[in-house]
Amino acid sequence: MAVRTRFAPSPTGYLHVGGARTALFCWLYARRHGGRFILRIEDTDRERSTQGAVEGILDGLRWLGLDWDEGPCYQSERMARYGEAVESLLASGSAYRCYCSKERLDRVRAEQLARREKPRYDGHCRGRDEDRAPPGAEPPVIRFRTPHDGETVIDDLVRGRVVIRNDELDDLVIVRADGTPTYNFSVVVDDLDMAVTHVIRGDDHVNNTPRQIHILRALGGEVPAYAHVPMILGRDGQRLSKRHGAVSVTTFRDDGYLPEAMLNHLARLGWSHGDQEIFSREELVELFDIRDVNRGAASFDTEKLDWLNRHYVKASGAKRLGGELEDHLTRLGVTAGEVDRGPAPTAVAEALRERAATLREMAKASVYFYRDFDDYEPAASRKHLRPVAYTPLAKLRAVLADLAPWDAPGIADAVDAVAAEAGIGLGKLGQPLRVAVTGRGVSPPFDATLALVGRERTLARLDRALDFIRARAAS
Repeated sequence: MAVRTRFAPSPTGYLHVGGARTALFCWLYARRHGGRFILRIEDTDRERSTQGAVEGILDGLRWLGLDWDEGPCYQSERMARYGEAVESLLASGSAYRCYCSKERLDRVRAEQLARREKPRYDGHCRGRDEDRAPPGAEPPVIRFRTPHDGETVIDDLVRGRVVIRNDELDDLVIVRADGTPTYNFSVVVDDLDMAVTHVIRGDDHVNNTPRQIHILRALGGEVPAYAHVPMILGRDGQRLSKRHGAVSVTTFRDDGYLPEAMLNHLARLGWSHGDQEIFSREELVELFDIRDVNRGAASFDTEKLDWLNRHYVKASGAKRLGGELEDHLTRLGVTAGEVDRGPAPTAVAEALRERAATLREMAKASVYFYRDFDDYEPAASRKHLRPVAYTPLAKLRAVLADLAPWDAPGIADAVDAVAAEAGIGLGKLGQPLRVAVTGRGVSPPFDATLALVGRERTLARLDRALDFIRARAAS
């Protein structure tokens, strides 16, 4: 049987980290076994579902490179099919109409809680004559007639054997009074029609699984293999949420992470292959097996993600890195004209790739290549732009004004010569020079930095630094 997996998000918000990992596991399992990966949008909740959320989910999947073989298909376009399926269940006696009012259900629930019983539907309408509605009754819901005898066994590919007694389950609503299907019904019809062989999803769905198996069997379908993956926690041990920072996949993209790093980290959240930490996409496809996923919850570690991203930044091609840097410069407000007047982003990215954890961090550290800065870093200027640095900086400014050609080797030679003439160490001149030209105490090697900044900007910034030192001495 060909493997068919599906990722079925609800478009009521962004594609979050947990959903992205589920999608990845579904995609990897299908790819490893030469199967099909289906994308299904579960948008029956019309009040909360938005087109913007749909686009955000698709955008996140595309950024991660999780291409789908079928879809996206939308539940909202399958209402007629759900109607056919529920009529089939009613005809076979596997479902029935329930006319219980909200007031009655609330009263039954309160009585059950008072007796310290598990709240559940009491089956009041289970034996009602289907052809006769109570006088003055509101439109009914439709409930599934859950078998009360025996037990349901799930041979979960992650959790192992799970056994649920059927008498612990009540008759769940499968169609609301307004005619819309509930999650547990529509998902079963979809999985049946799409011939899904493996349902890989979060373990918060474990309690839904026996109900869905009953409905599937009542519809004459084959039960797929189930794999419920553990939740993702923050570093505090609580379920990952907005309070831990970014949880939207596209936010990580906007913060400057590369998709390879994100995929690598997501794959390692609950899955491993020996002690290996870094995996190419091809290696993940070759090695991933859902049966190797741990039962315990996984922790999302931003520091580990940063480490992975550094690796992939260093390994990226210069052309790609330059394009990514230019995009993030634009996000910081650097205009296309400013980029055009400055050094090539590819060259800047090459100079900064060893230092940046993220592309956003790289962009923030490279704005001075394209735009004059307003202020010096206070600590750096206090330490390095002192009166003692004025004379060697002024001498260097004169030498650099006549330097030809303007390149890193020539700049390095000029700085060495001026430092030697002044009888000071290279750092005594190089650090004031770095702060004068970049505004900060840390940058790539000053010779490469000045070569990229350019002669005109370098000389203007040295003039500004000399004025700053004079004013400081005067005060």
